[in-house]
Amino acid sequence: MNKTKLRGEATTPTDGLSEWTHDHLFDEGSHQAERGTRLVMWITAAMMVIEIVAGWWFNSMALLADGWHMSSHAVAIGGSAFAYAAARRYARDPRFAFGTWKIEVLAGFASAIFLLGVAAMMVVGSVERIFSPQSIHYQEAMWVAAVGLLVNIVCAMILGGAHEHHDHHHGHEHAHGHDLNLKSAYLHVIADAATSVLAIVALAGGWIYGWSWLDPVMGIVGATLVAIWAKNLIIETGKVLLDREMDHPVVQEIREVVETAPEAGATEIADLHVWRVGKSNYACALTLVTSDRGLTPKRVREQLARHEEIVHATIEIHLRPKVET
Repeated sequence: MNKTKLRGEATTPTDGLSEWTHDHLFDEGSHQAERGTRLVMWITAAMMVIEIVAGWWFNSMALLADGWHMSSHAVAIGGSAFAYAAARRYARDPRFAFGTWKIEVLAGFASAIFLLGVAAMMVVGSVERIFSPQSIHYQEAMWVAAVGLLVNIVCAMILGGAHEHHDHHHGHEHAHGHDLNLKSAYLHVIADAATSVLAIVALAGGWIYGWSWLDPVMGIVGATLVAIWAKNLIIETGKVLLDREMDHPVVQEIREVVETAPEAGATEIADLHVWRVGKSNYACALTLVTSDRGLTPKRVREQLARHEEIVHATIEIHLRPKVET
């Protein structure tokens, strides 16, 4: 079996193997995203305390649900910040065969699961309030919800700025090259902003029209939105964690590049595996069957180098038997 690299140079020559050895730092992370998520975590935690206390004091289920929902955001966003730090700390740890980027993806997956749990809690609390209505201090609760919404907008701008900064440095990514950890943190903020809006609508309806039932109903609507967003994030992060990447366009690109040869049918891919090792970086292992006696791993590497997202390749070449004439 022949192995070849596509990116990264050896830092120390070793017995003449320096041409083939390289590090496994396939994704450098984002310091901007890490700083942004840490700042948003502290802002969210402070607002969480305010909303929970105010929801209990003013007897608003929508406001209380928003506060507890925000508490989940504080924990989840904190998990995102921790994942960035852990991925950076262990980036050069040789025990991670293909780098530490999936620590960030795992944090996004856990965050989405957390969101589903919060949605379930919101539904339970809202249903209880429908059957056991209580008086609400509408005006005071609306002010707190409005402040919560303002905080969410500020947090969304912070994370949005981190996302734009990241895209500036990764402008050639495929559509799937998103920072899923940053996306999970951003989703928590957007979900909380949505529940804040619903809380304000519910409180306004109760205050102006006396619709006390609107408060718990909006809690259920908010929970439904959160559950839908969480499900989509689970699907995206789950695909990466389970290495379900064989439907990605890069797979067909590898086939087209490798199987294109001067001699039609000279080289065929007998086995191909592709998986993601960074936001937009992929590794592959392929077995080639060829009648081209001059085909080498170096030539295959040069062919694959047309696609910058392929950063690591393991190549096995089998020669077809010569046909006697």
